[in-house]
Amino acid sequence: MSTSRISTELDRLIELQRAKCLALARRLKPGLTEDDLTQPHDFPELLGSWHWNYEDGILAGLLSARALVLRMRSEDSEDLP
Repeated sequence: MSTSRISTELDRLIELQRAKCLALARRLKPGLTEDDLTQPHDFPELLGSWHWNYEDGILAGLLSARALVLRMRSEDSEDLP
């Protein structure tokens, strides 16, 4: 499988996981925005929820995997003549 296809699939999974995190956050504290999730320490409802922290951890892992794949793609393109 090409790094391009892996990157595309990771992007899809990241969007799904972001939506899942936002929906869960809004159940814990209605009205939260996607931007609010970048500063979860401002919201005790999020920090106190093992479920939200678990889902946020999955998102962090997916973002790390995407960073690795993007690095691999850039290294591959450097090898081209």
